[in-house]
Amino acid sequence: MIIVIILILGAAIGFVTFFVAKSILAPKRVNSVAELLKNNKTTAATRAAKKLIIKEPRNADAHYLLGLAYLADDKPELALMEFQTVNEIGQFDGYTKELPFRKKIAELYEKFNQPEEALKEYLLLLKMEPENAENYYKAGHLFEQRNKSDRAVSYYRKALELDPRNSQARMRLGMLYYRAKRTADARAELETAIKAQSDNYEAHFYLGKLQKEMKELIPALASFEKATKAPALRAKALIERGGCYLSSGNNEAAIGELERSLKHIKPEDKNEILYARYFLATALERTRRIERAVEEWEKIYAIKPNFKDTAAKLAEYQELRTDDQMKDYMTSSSEEFLEICTKVTQELGLSVRDSKTVGEGCEIIGVESQSKWRNARKLPTMIRFLRVSDIVDESTVRALHEEMKNQNVTRGLIVSSGGFSRTAVEFAESRPIDLYNKDKLLELLKSTG
Repeated sequence: MIIVIILILGAAIGFVTFFVAKSILAPKRVNSVAELLKNNKTTAATRAAKKLIIKEPRNADAHYLLGLAYLADDKPELALMEFQTVNEIGQFDGYTKELPFRKKIAELYEKFNQPEEALKEYLLLLKMEPENAENYYKAGHLFEQRNKSDRAVSYYRKALELDPRNSQARMRLGMLYYRAKRTADARAELETAIKAQSDNYEAHFYLGKLQKEMKELIPALASFEKATKAPALRAKALIERGGCYLSSGNNEAAIGELERSLKHIKPEDKNEILYARYFLATALERTRRIERAVEEWEKIYAIKPNFKDTAAKLAEYQELRTDDQMKDYMTSSSEEFLEICTKVTQELGLSVRDSKTVGEGCEIIGVESQSKWRNARKLPTMIRFLRVSDIVDESTVRALHEEMKNQNVTRGLIVSSGGFSRTAVEFAESRPIDLYNKDKLLELLKSTG
């Protein structure tokens, strides 16, 4: 009996000694990990923390310090795993303070595209720090990513109540107003965001888009130029600048900006590539560099055949790729083009009395070369040669008719590399005007040799 009592007492003393030793040694081991981390000895800290976790799998401090060591070694995915374990354990004392812990894990959830988990953390942080504007901004941004714009707006506004100079919150609020077509509100927020932070390049970019839509092209160009300072926005901003120049008719400047944009677009950004090449092709077409424009449309077609009117453009310029005479007609310089049109006029049995360049085409006054009546008056014909791929509408035919009246010319002719609208044909039918479309032009070009 005495032996049994002695054994029981011995076991009890052993257990007590074990737990006392554990309670004394465990904090010392955690302290040593923290000290190693403090001295930037992350490899040693990682090794010590792992050993401690093997002995004590639910030691929150050990997992937290290991997570910090992983962050210091730029291993955020491993850090997140450790922090998730800390969250499961749910003990926030010692080295694991809840506030800094939740900020770190929220940032990691954002980094690894887990918005739902990140939002949960920021909502907890709002309860812990109700006066922290940044937490409201972060929550608003996450609601925006989930397409809950109303909730996002309310959180952005709360962030701005606490910190009126929070440029990011103003910028995001301005973007939401921009998408909702609340132009005045969007402009006010974006301009205020820029005043608070002059290098808020996203605010410059969206202000530029707003100015472009309002036809304020010069201010828009300046806004987009500032946005190009941000590497992530540079290609988009250059594309937008190219669009501004296209709208203002400055095709050469548009070409320059769009070619610059293509140097900065990443291969995976297919949408940006498509728009940059499409706008570039438009500018090249306007400046009669049709061959290069066709090359751009072909590149677009290889990526996305149904992008805008790319397939139609390639069909329109099919002759250009297969017929050298049509190619010369469409791409020659103004002087060469006038020479081609002179030959076509002569092919029509007319001699050239006068000629001039008009826009992207030319105008020739031709008269009959010969008449069987020696003293008969040679009636003039006003001919407009057009280098266009689009359908010629009634307004173009009507303009020719008015010019014929002004110059007292009795007959008119429009020769186009495109086609004519129904209303244009109907207008010409009741007047002394003939319309020659692309097919007729090809015949004449072949006849001239």
